[in-house]
Amino acid sequence: MPQIKSAIKRVKQQEKANLRNTSQRSAMRSAVKNFETSAANNADNKEDMFRTAVRAIDMAKSKGLIKANKAARDKSRLAKMN
Repeated sequence: MPQIKSAIKRVKQQEKANLRNTSQRSAMRSAVKNFETSAANNADNKEDMFRTAVRAIDMAKSKGLIKANKAARDKSRLAKMN
């Protein structure tokens, strides 16, 4: 554990950011997986799931959780399944 006050604060901030980033990345992956299963089953709500997954990918990209090329690649793969 750091001794300096600013370093202690930085550790706390990193822990909070890590939790936030992990949960957002997990939500994105869940949305993508939900769409993939609905596309495989040819479900009625496939379009809604597609929009939700693309929105989650765009949000993750805007937050800096994933890079722009990965976002484009993922959205392209999902659009192909749609």
